[in-house]
Amino acid sequence: MAVGRPNLSPSLDDPEADDGRAVRPGTVRRILPYARRFRGLIALVLLATVTDAVITATSPLILKALIDEGIRPGRLSVVVALALTIAGLALLDALIVFAQSWFSGRVGEGLVFDLRTSVFDHVQSQPLAFFMRAQTGAIVSRLNLDIIGAQQAVTTILSQTVSTVLTLVIVLIAMFYLSWQISIAALIMIPLFLYPAKVFGKKMQGLVRQEMQYDSDMNSMMTERFNVAGAMLAKLYGRPAEESATFADRAGRMRDIGIQTTVYSRIFFILATLLTSLTTALVYGIGGKLAVDGTLGIGTLVAMVTLLMRLYGPVNQLSGVQSSLMTALVSFDRVFEVLDLRPLVVDEPGARAMPVDGPRELTVQFDRVCFNYPRREQVSIASLEPEVGHGTEGADTGWTLENVSFTVPSGTLTALVGPSGAGKTTITQLVPRLYDADEGSVRIGGCDVRALTLRSLRENIGVVTQDAHLFHDTIRANLVFARPSATDADLAEACRAARIWETITDLPDGLETVVGEQGYRLSGGEKQRLALARLLLKSPPVVVLDEATAHLDSEAEAAIQAALDTALAGRTSIVIAHRLSTVRHADQILVVDQGRIVERGTHESLLADDGLYAQLYLTQFAAHASADSAAELDGVASGEAVDTTAADPA
Repeated sequence: MAVGRPNLSPSLDDPEADDGRAVRPGTVRRILPYARRFRGLIALVLLATVTDAVITATSPLILKALIDEGIRPGRLSVVVALALTIAGLALLDALIVFAQSWFSGRVGEGLVFDLRTSVFDHVQSQPLAFFMRAQTGAIVSRLNLDIIGAQQAVTTILSQTVSTVLTLVIVLIAMFYLSWQISIAALIMIPLFLYPAKVFGKKMQGLVRQEMQYDSDMNSMMTERFNVAGAMLAKLYGRPAEESATFADRAGRMRDIGIQTTVYSRIFFILATLLTSLTTALVYGIGGKLAVDGTLGIGTLVAMVTLLMRLYGPVNQLSGVQSSLMTALVSFDRVFEVLDLRPLVVDEPGARAMPVDGPRELTVQFDRVCFNYPRREQVSIASLEPEVGHGTEGADTGWTLENVSFTVPSGTLTALVGPSGAGKTTITQLVPRLYDADEGSVRIGGCDVRALTLRSLRENIGVVTQDAHLFHDTIRANLVFARPSATDADLAEACRAARIWETITDLPDGLETVVGEQGYRLSGGEKQRLALARLLLKSPPVVVLDEATAHLDSEAEAAIQAALDTALAGRTSIVIAHRLSTVRHADQILVVDQGRIVERGTHESLLADDGLYAQLYLTQFAAHASADSAAELDGVASGEAVDTTAADPA
């Protein structure tokens, strides 16, 4: 059933409609559980930070003593001792800063690990509809760029914010100890530093969110164009200029955002530098007058100016931290946006494993099943679908599957046939719980599939689709994905049964041959036979074949069909039929049309009924049938008995 899309989220062409929004409330609070497991390292970071702040404030006081107690009285021993003290503190501070950086780095990288694994596991738990909607590049962007941005937020908090606040407090205490008049003058200027940070921080937050969205869209475009299928399509249709223009347009948006970000950052730096210079001049003016009047020593004045630099350095950092933190929190917000998407298909409370000590044959039953594909807001996120905004999803168009009931007895083969879009694949997707029925139930071995754990259910079901997917890895790796414990002998046996072993042994690297992205180094038939070998290696009691022989020529199909006849013996099998040879020998044929089972029976009985199946047989399968098959149809139409065994092209 073709389903449109609602205009529920903005297009990338109008990112300002979405990307300028503020970080959702509670984002900061949600970071704490991730940081809690690193509390030991965080304590060490804080200890190093306190030590660094104390050294930062102490050094100017020692400098004051060096001038007032050593240089002015001419006491060389005091000068040497205090100079060595300053040098020693500088060396100690360098070691402390190194330790602080190392500890905070451990926390930041640990957080990246936790977030990446959490998002990866959570994305894997999403229903199939999520992956049909979300752009791969956008998902990858969340796992990479956004999580790195989140790490930078935590690192900023640990290595800058806490250090800055402690340094400010200790430096101010030292300044008031030396001169309360100059300290008050310095404090008056601090709000002038913080205001620009607040203004530019909000602007930077909106820019960063837009930049992330644009970068996500560029990743999606590159992911789609740089795989084999996308590259082949672009080359065959010969549109490199248009593709380059589209990419250049999106890269241009990134460039424009980058320019704005650079300008705002530079303006903020210029303002901070100007304010620092003006404040320094103010302190020199006030302190110089006090020194001339004799109420302030030269050493004190020098110490105050040094402390002032160490005051406004942290103030500038605090302003920058505010800006950086506001923008980096956008990354956390985008990561949590994915983690907040609740999977639709999960283990139910009290779900149990499918029994493995009983017989391997299992009956599959559909009992009054009704189903509709989930709505976009149930399975996806607007920011992962930048091209959303076309279609009318949400209209009441009826059930995708309606009142579907049938039984596949243990060890038998049931074929599903029907027009394209009738619902055949949807039926098979309910068996391994790629989706859940909205009404009715699907049972295997008498158990509702929702009462079984997903892992045990899928371990007992083998599926081969029309477009078998292979990882960009070796043949061996693609095969053992079904059974990691398989030996070379097991691999050879499965490949021989799938009629692919001779092809593999003829390759220079044999099982170690890399198949390429999506298996494009192999022919369609070779890919399909490898997928069948993977199924045979798994050896599940329930098998689903979704037009698994569609890519094979007649000779290869005959060989595969012979292998499947052996492999499916004694197993409960559901096959979406593509060719006549599969349909004719099925124990039961279900004819699906518009989400309903409209006919059921054997090949001969359905032909005799002269209904939809007979029409499909004539229009879809007549080209594969022999002259005897045409005679069979003539015989059925005239009511004569015909020997149907002669019509099998296999």
